This record gives sequence, C-alpha cells and structure tokens, in this order.
Amino acid sequence: MKEQSFIKGALIISVGGIAAKILGAFYRIPLANALGGEGMGIYQMVYPLYCLLLTLAATGIPSGLCRIVAHAEAVGKDSSGILRRALLVFSLIGAAGSVLMFALAPVMSAVQREPGAETAYRMLAPGVFAVAAISCFRGYFQGKGNFFPTALSEVLEQLVKVGLGLFFAYAYRGNTVRAVAYALLAVTVSEAVAAAFMFVFYRVSKRRAPHKGEPVEKPGAWKLVRFILPVAVAAGVLPLSNIVDSIVIVHMIGRHSGNATALYGVFSGGANTLVNLPVSVCYGLAAAIIPLISSLYAKGEISEAEKKICFALKCTFFVSLPAAAFLFAFPSQTAAFLFGAVTGEEGAWLVRLIRIMSFGAVLLSAVQTLSACLTGRGKPKIAAISMTAGVTVKISLELLLVRIPGISVSGAAIAAICCYFVALLVNLLYSIRDKKNLARTMFELARFACLAAVAAAVAYPLRTMNVLVPLAVMAAVYIPLCVLLRCFSREELGIFGRRKGHDNHSRAGVRPGRSDGGRKRGDPLGG
Repeated sequence: MKEQSFIKGALIISVGGIAAKILGAFYRIPLANALGGEGMGIYQMVYPLYCLLLTLAATGIPSGLCRIVAHAEAVGKDSSGILRRALLVFSLIGAAGSVLMFALAPVMSAVQREPGAETAYRMLAPGVFAVAAISCFRGYFQGKGNFFPTALSEVLEQLVKVGLGLFFAYAYRGNTVRAVAYALLAVTVSEAVAAAFMFVFYRVSKRRAPHKGEPVEKPGAWKLVRFILPVAVAAGVLPLSNIVDSIVIVHMIGRHSGNATALYGVFSGGANTLVNLPVSVCYGLAAAIIPLISSLYAKGEISEAEKKICFALKCTFFVSLPAAAFLFAFPSQTAAFLFGAVTGEEGAWLVRLIRIMSFGAVLLSAVQTLSACLTGRGKPKIAAISMTAGVTVKISLELLLVRIPGISVSGAAIAAICCYFVALLVNLLYSIRDKKNLARTMFELARFACLAAVAAAVAYPLRTMNVLVPLAVMAAVYIPLCVLLRCFSREELGIFGRRKGHDNHSRAGVRPGRSDGGRKRGDPLGG
C-alpha cells in the first residue's frame, strides 16, 4: 500500500480515534440503563487493574515499534522479522498479564468487598493478551507509514464491543452480576476480533506487496524490551499518577470538606475529560510523526527532521489553541451542556476547573507530540524523564495546595498545568536545538493564540445561547482567518517526500550511512 503523507496519516488516525470515542461515549448511556447503578459500579471496579496491566503489557508498544520499523524501512530492510520477534516477546508479556489478572480475581473482589466482581475480572483478563498483540501490529503498520489498519481496528473494536455488550447486558438484565460479566466478556471478544483483523490484514498485505529488501537483523528480546520500556513509562506515568491523585486529592480535601469524593469526580471525570478531547484529536499527529522522524534520522537528514518536528508542533497548536480558547471563554456553557446534572457548589467548582484546565489542552497536546518526536529520534528516555519530572512536580504541588480550603480541588488543576509545562519544557529543549526553528515555533504559538482569541471574542456576545452556536461561530471565524493569513503553505500540506535531484544528506551536514549520534543505519534500535 502506498505510504501515506504525514497530514493524511494524522487525519486517518484522528478520525478513527474520534469515531471510536463517539461509539464508546454513546455506548455508556444504554449500558448504564441496562446494568443500573450497582452493575455500573461493578463494571467500573474492574477497570483500574485492567488499565494498569495494559500499561505494563501494551502501552508504548505502538510508538516504540513504529520507530524501529520506520528506521529499518528507511534503509531498505525487510522489517517483518521485527514484527515476529515483537509478537513473540510482547504476547508472552500480555499472556502473563492475563494470567495475573485471572489469578488476582478473588483477591481483588475480596478487597473491594464485591463478590460479583470476581467473574467480571476473569471475563476481562484475556483482553490484556489480545491488546498486546494488537499493539504490535499497529506499531508495525504505522512504522511502514500505513495508518488505515490502526483506524479500522479501533472502529471495529468499538463496534463489536457495543453490539455484543448491549446484547449481553439486556439479555441478562435480570441478573446484574451475570450481565456485567458478559458485558466485560464483550470487551475481550472485541479485542480478539481486532487482533484477528490485524493478523489477516498483515497476511494479505504481505502477499500483495512482498518486501524484496534484505531482512533486518532481528533484535534480541531484552534489547526490544529495553527500547519499548521508556516509551511505556512516558505513556503510562501520567495515567498511573491518577491512581495517586484519587488517594491524595480525596484525603486532602476530606480534611476541610464533606464532599471530597464528589469534588474529585468533578475534577477527574469532568474537567480532565474535556481537556482530553482536543488531546485525543491531536493524537493522530503524534502517531503520524514517529515514522517520518525516524525515517529522516535513519537517512541522516537531521535538519529536515527538526523542521518536521516544528511543523508537527504547528499543527498541534492549530488544533489545540482554539479548543483551549473555547473552554476558557465558555466554561459554564460547556459544563451545562455536557454535565447538566452537576449543579450547585459542585457545578461552580466544575466551571472554575474547566477554565484553569483549558491551558492543559495546549500543553498536554504539545507534550504528546514532542514525546512522539523523541521516540522517533530513538530518545524515548527523554520523554520518560520529562513526564516523570512533571508528575513529581504535580504530586508535590497537590500536597501543598489542595489542603488549603480556599484553593481546594483547584490546586489539583494548577498542579496538572505545572506538570504539563515542566514536561513540555524538557521535551522542547531536547527536540528543537536550532534557535531559528525555536523562534519560528514560538511565533506560530503566538499567531494561533491571537487568532483563537479573536475568534473567541467574536463569539463571546453569543454566550447566552446554546453552546453549539458560539462553537460554530468560533470555527467560522478561526478557520477563514488561518486561510487568509496563509498560516499553512501548499508545500507544508503536501506529501513529505524526498525531492528529486536534491542531496538531503549534504544539506543536513551528516555523512550518508550515519544517523543520530553516529549510529549505524542498519540497526533500528541504534545498538
């Protein structure tokens, strides 16, 4: 299949992800009606352990493997051997995660004092193995510049989960425990179907376009894990910190307020959810930039790679800044539209949190993009270190601020913003070294911020109307302004390919046959 451009790849990943999220969001409404409050409680009890095991067994595999495969493909090697080795290694890790979850089922249900959760844990356990396998295939295809399999598998996954999940939930709605267990079995089946789809897609693509290059040397199991591990840490440290948040924030607020759990829910399930929407849209940019950056570094085109990093950040600002401006200008309208049941004191806190967290939409989106760029460079440890530093600042500030009654849960939002800022600063310093590129990036940040502010100001008089009206007006102002000011050139929106008759190696000032740090081009892991 023809390699897709950066913009096209980002759009494919983003559209697939958005479609999957929409299906998942609509799924929760009828599912909650079928399972009831008790059933949804059991359903939610099982997910923290599942997500933790997925973080350990599968998080980071697509990004890390994408970089390894892209590097091998850039130097004309057949990367299918990398996929086979990755499947062997990470499927075993995923299987270990499944076995662990199955074995811990009685222990977890006893600790949670919910006997009905034991069966639910066991129904969901095989999903860890399936997700590890899916992650390998997604990383492989993304490394080859093909983003369709990832998008299609995400949508297929959701369709199977929604269809089977609702069928089981309504079929067994007279028995809450069984209904929950089978609804979670639908999750496992959906992952298995997605894994089977990826396998078939791989076999068909290999038959249609067999790689004629020399097979790349298969990386050792430990070497593979050693490269993926920092990527997993960078991707998983923030979700893992949320477990700490649930303890720290509730405990600290509980010292001066009787509704600590509700306020934590408003912060985590309300403000954070809204901020993650633009971040999710920008995920496509992060996924699409990895193979491009890895390929350029493999060819020794360091200068060109840095320009593409700047362009990826520019696209991130284009998407995230108007989203942040909208959340900042219309927090009460957004809260009333999406969380109409949250009123009174909790509703007031939600509005305050949305306004503070709106800055996080830009910062976290940029962190995500630069972390992907660092992975593409073969420097995932930097992304892991930056996010670990950010989370350390976040937890420290939470301990200081949340305990103050006047600040309360707002301290968690302030701490989160500082976390993202620290991580972004570290990533930026390591990703963009050329001062001209850095100045140009800051200019683009200021330009899109100004355009977003103008669009928000034009829409602000309509704040008393339904929130969709000012949203539409903002879009109608912001996008034409970007076009009129020619924020994106025709060349930037085109396919990033090598220009004929142009020696990129000499322009970058790097000897052919060498990439970042003088590593051998033939080693996708930089060993």
